[in-house]
Amino acid sequence: MKYWIIRTGNLRNLKCQTLMKITLAAIAARLTRSRSEATDRLLSDYVERAARYSPCESQLFESESALLDWLTRQPGRTPAYSILLDSRGQQCTSEELSTHIGRVRDEGIQRLVLAIGPADGWSAGARQGANLLVSFGRITLPHQLARVVLAEQVYRALTILAGHPYHSGH
Repeated sequence: MKYWIIRTGNLRNLKCQTLMKITLAAIAARLTRSRSEATDRLLSDYVERAARYSPCESQLFESESALLDWLTRQPGRTPAYSILLDSRGQQCTSEELSTHIGRVRDEGIQRLVLAIGPADGWSAGARQGANLLVSFGRITLPHQLARVVLAEQVYRALTILAGHPYHSGH
């Protein structure tokens, strides 16, 4: 496992933390037919940018059950922390999302999964099993665009946590 050092003041206050791996997941039953190179490139770019701050990957799943099964099989001393994107979830600002991701990281969670559900929405069981439901608002986004927006928001959250100027002025 990789470690990183967080400065909390002076050298006496240095501490090590395990890196949290972030997975951006999406249910892809119909997604493969509508994929475009442009959105794939944007998604890849933001995942690579986010990976500068924390290991990050993007994964597609055939069904909700495949994602949920994968979630339960993730190794580690802590269970995976899941944030599902759902229209009934809480809306939050980029700063609030970054605070939440930072809190999860600081609690020692080893894997954070942010997931975009199937076209007909998450099942009641998936929503109840999630650690958090988040909404991008009342608008409807195509899955590919939602994946890019999610990747950009995760990158933005990580830059906010790192004190990088990417977010300032927005």
